[in-house]
Amino acid sequence: MNVDEAYAFCRRIAHRYGSNFSVGFRFLPRRKRRAVYAAYAFCRWADDIADENPESGGHAAALDQWQSELEACYAGQPTQPISIALADALRFFAIPKSAFIALIDGCRQDLVKKRYETFNELLHYCQLVASSISDISLAIFGYRSAAAIDHGRALATALQLTNVTRDIGDDLARDRVYIPQEELRRFGVSDGDLFGRTESPAVRQLIEFQIERAESYFRAAQPLVDELSFDARFPTLLMGGIYATVLHRLRKDPLIVLRKRLSLTPTEKVAVVARRLLRPRFI
Repeated sequence: MNVDEAYAFCRRIAHRYGSNFSVGFRFLPRRKRRAVYAAYAFCRWADDIADENPESGGHAAALDQWQSELEACYAGQPTQPISIALADALRFFAIPKSAFIALIDGCRQDLVKKRYETFNELLHYCQLVASSISDISLAIFGYRSAAAIDHGRALATALQLTNVTRDIGDDLARDRVYIPQEELRRFGVSDGDLFGRTESPAVRQLIEFQIERAESYFRAAQPLVDELSFDARFPTLLMGGIYATVLHRLRKDPLIVLRKRLSLTPTEKVAVVARRLLRPRFI
């Protein structure tokens, strides 16, 4: 497989599985866009290994193999379509290998850790699976000062907390509850209430609390826009705006997360583009 075919493979993965992200990807210049497709596909592949392999032993071995492929990629000897594209992107962008390793470590954690006692525990997980994505993205996007690092990680945490809230129902199918146990107790909610899809005032208040916290991270991330290279500002606004719009939709019916996985329609995504042109803010 040649490099162009490898990038096309990564693009298909991004458009199929990362529809919320890919809205922003499309507005990047070609070289950055292709690099982001490759990086996204690598991370998505690791995430799918953790979620979809039938046996935990298979999960762990497959993640080990994928990390070995990462080492081969950085050594200039890729063997898979995704790593072929990523190896080419590394010729132009100094993407830290440590960020991909952190992401894989987060996927390993998903194999063994199904509950989080405190928000600090959840934040550590976010550092593995979300801050790592920010570090990868900033290496491709370009930025003006070190302040972008913290702002980028705040945005990545906002996106991950949005996922945690939106996917409450989906995660139950894998026996995963990412909402901290101490917060369930604070609102008088049990795991059994979640697994029973109990639409009570207490569950509603718990979910509203998750929404408000995710929104606070979007606000903390706002200075990132001015720190980015100019050609990455609008794409980043769109990516953040899509997820902030998901939160806005959840506010109208927080309990929908127990019934189905909320997704935006193409019309709603077009509206996000229009609104960010007029008002360049995440939320």
